[in-house]
Amino acid sequence: MKLAFSTLGVPGLPVPEVLALATAHGYHGVELRAHPEEPVHPDLTPAERAEAAALFRAAGVDVLGLAGYARVAAPGEDAPVLAEIRDLLRLAHDLGAPFVRVFPGADPDRPREESDAVAARRLGSAAEDAAALGVRILLETHDSHRTGAEAIRILGPVGHRQVGALWDVMHTWLGGEQPSDSYAALAPHLGYVQVKDIASAEDTTPVALGTGVLPLTECVDVLSRRGWDGWLCWEYEKRWYEAAEPLPGLLDAGREHLVRLLGEAA
Repeated sequence: MKLAFSTLGVPGLPVPEVLALATAHGYHGVELRAHPEEPVHPDLTPAERAEAAALFRAAGVDVLGLAGYARVAAPGEDAPVLAEIRDLLRLAHDLGAPFVRVFPGADPDRPREESDAVAARRLGSAAEDAAALGVRILLETHDSHRTGAEAIRILGPVGHRQVGALWDVMHTWLGGEQPSDSYAALAPHLGYVQVKDIASAEDTTPVALGTGVLPLTECVDVLSRRGWDGWLCWEYEKRWYEAAEPLPGLLDAGREHLVRLLGEAA
């Protein structure tokens, strides 16, 4: 498996400095948080996109994916959601990124079946654009659909190879789902896996990998036993927890922890 980290852990850091961290600490790729407050976002000009892509190529680091914020099950008209996804897809294509992340974001007061159908319809529509650009849209296990069993209610009806799943191991765990069950549900659709660690179920402050409560050993074990060889991306949520320890000082130990888990599972 290849290792990456998300720029959510180094908010606002310029691309050259992000790449310096990746190369210095042995990470193969970077997930870019595609938000206007970050250096890479959908409003970049063609020249800015080309420059960012060239920096990644020169460093020998992959753009794993773009972490977008489109909410595919949210109430409202389809057009704004589809426009947001299509902007992300075009940016991913220009950067050479294979994946775009979206959220479910259903209204809890809306009938479940209605939200699922809306999300599936939107993803099915966006899938054609994704196919034309050579990018996959990944629905993250998050918010209203935090488990694999919940995410599959949307992904199953879509039935398109350009629409898949992003397994966030924190959310499936908080949803009470065992790693083996999460993998079983998501495996046919799995794009990559976001790993992390937190202090507790009540306190989701990010901590160094292997020092919190998340079942990382079990997650890596089930992936290895099933022969999955994709990406593990460390999503350290520094942007939302300013008091959390800075990510750069944790990157070496985080990589070593994941490599150790992979070795033990092999």
